[in-house]
Amino acid sequence: MKFPFIDTLEERSLQLNPAQPARRWRWLLPVLLVLLFLAVLLWLPWQAREMEANERQEQLIADTLWVEQTLRFELARDEEALASLGADLVISAPAAPALQARLAQMFKNGHELSRVLWLDAEGTTLATRGVEAADTTLTAASLMAGDNARRTRSGRYSDPYRAGGAATIDYHLPLFRNSVYVGSLVAKFNLKVLLDETVPWWFAHDNALSILDRDERPLAQRTDGGSGRGVYTHKHALDLPGAMVELATDSVKGAPRLLPNLLVGSVIALALGLLVSLATLWRHIARTLAAEGALRQQMAFRTAMENSLVTGLRARDLEGRVTYVNPAFCEMVGLPPDELLGKVPPMPYWAPEAMAEYEQRFANVLAGNITPQFETVFQHSSGRRVPVLVFEAPLVDSNGKQTGWMSSILDISDRKKAEDLNRRQEEKLQQGARLATMGEISSMLAHELNQPLAAISSYTAGALNVLGRAVDSGSAVDALLLQRALEQASTQAQRAGQIIKSVHEFVRKREPERKEVAMPSVIEGIRALIDLQARQAFVSVKVHLPPDLPPVHADRILLEQVLLNLTRNAIEAMAQIAPERRVLRIVAESSQGHVAVSVIDHGHGIPPDVAERLFSPFFSTKAEGMGMGLSICRTAIEFHGGTLTHTGNPGGGTVFTFTLPQQAEALA
Repeated sequence: MKFPFIDTLEERSLQLNPAQPARRWRWLLPVLLVLLFLAVLLWLPWQAREMEANERQEQLIADTLWVEQTLRFELARDEEALASLGADLVISAPAAPALQARLAQMFKNGHELSRVLWLDAEGTTLATRGVEAADTTLTAASLMAGDNARRTRSGRYSDPYRAGGAATIDYHLPLFRNSVYVGSLVAKFNLKVLLDETVPWWFAHDNALSILDRDERPLAQRTDGGSGRGVYTHKHALDLPGAMVELATDSVKGAPRLLPNLLVGSVIALALGLLVSLATLWRHIARTLAAEGALRQQMAFRTAMENSLVTGLRARDLEGRVTYVNPAFCEMVGLPPDELLGKVPPMPYWAPEAMAEYEQRFANVLAGNITPQFETVFQHSSGRRVPVLVFEAPLVDSNGKQTGWMSSILDISDRKKAEDLNRRQEEKLQQGARLATMGEISSMLAHELNQPLAAISSYTAGALNVLGRAVDSGSAVDALLLQRALEQASTQAQRAGQIIKSVHEFVRKREPERKEVAMPSVIEGIRALIDLQARQAFVSVKVHLPPDLPPVHADRILLEQVLLNLTRNAIEAMAQIAPERRVLRIVAESSQGHVAVSVIDHGHGIPPDVAERLFSPFFSTKAEGMGMGLSICRTAIEFHGGTLTHTGNPGGGTVFTFTLPQQAEALA
């Protein structure tokens, strides 16, 4: 309904006060500002909630990455302990009590360990420890991880599985001796115990943690603070070689809520909005400055740490371009950083003689197939060759995307020199042992040579007598009698020459030369020396060799030294027994690609306390012994990829057995 008189009053008012529309606009501006302020006031709580949600999510991601690094560090510590044990087992297996004590220390340091197995090359269990020590069977996933570890020559994890209701994962560490696979160490980890022992209580109280398999099925969980709300979650893959395992976190906190009463909040915000805004801005600036300061401090610390390393560091992108080098690497190759950064292969530090190897390895890198650990040689800018040991690993950004490769390079020049010095010392010890052996039997050797020399003298004198009688009587020479005497003299001369030749071949200094060798010919070559010692001690020697015994790939002189040392020890061990029991047996057989040779005596045997240190250098039970004989024997056999062991003889005495790979396997 319209009221004509009101319209009339408005018209008259506008006519009397023409500035009234301007005042309306002046009122309209504050109203718009108030409406804008209210709109901002309504938007701020929602935005604050979103900021808080993002902040909680970012904090959860950071904490999850920290927990993942903590879990990986714990497993890496166990891997290092297994690697140290494996290195000792490859060199010389400790006695069973010492091995069990060492395993017990590993279980004490890492509660997540539930079982450790030591397997030989055929998968036979040599030692075990853990709550499931009696059960040495491996799952199909574990066996597959073992095959991958052996093929890649590095530790590999299996896919997780459940054993006895507990989520478990196996770690296989292959053991190699002189590039020959000799067994594995298998560690079994309980994932639930790993979470309970490694994750801090405060983090587990605020988050529900789970370890998931490749199908995102939970394997192990820790929910100290209750089940997660599903609001703030994050998943991150554990960097376990060979296994696909994820760490999932689910916060027990819910989403932040808006103010319960927007009107009350609006009234309060009208009075304190500016101060709150300034305080929030100041806090944000303070946090930003603190974060920048912490970042600068961390960068300075990392730079100082990298500059102090003697290990060279080199980063490359996915195209092989060098993106980072540290001072140690620059010093190793003799080039400044500006001549290395941004370079693509061929690199200036590649040695010309190894160019094909570099190019092949670089092609594998571009294809995504890297060798985690390998030895090569770099060329210094001065032309000097630098032997190095390179470790390579994927370079991953914060989003889990691979951006390149990171390499750690160690200068192993000193190690190579030490290995060469050790090799020369071993050769000197072997030469000294051969000379000492010949010194010990020199008197017997003189006696042995005296017999053929005396026989030669007798037959020669007889021949001269025959010729003298013929001349005196003027009759014809008895040619048949003279021929027999000269033939006997020739036979005895050959016998003496063979003995001298055997001694010369045995003691002369020479480089080891591995070639096809038949064990019967090795034994026959030193049979004269063995028989010489045996006759002096009234010991009978019996040799049992199958006619189809395959040859081995070995150094003949080293094998002769081993056999001569073992037979001499066996002869000396039977010095105090009845003469009719002094029988030395040399037996050989072949099985499963190996040739086994046993030296069997009926002597006094080896006490347990002596057996523990029998192969230790400088340990001897003889007053005049050097204690190097058996140690050198074991080193010589292991040089050929074999083993030297001893057991008790059921009939009394000791059986020493060494095994060598057959010729076909050695060349494969």
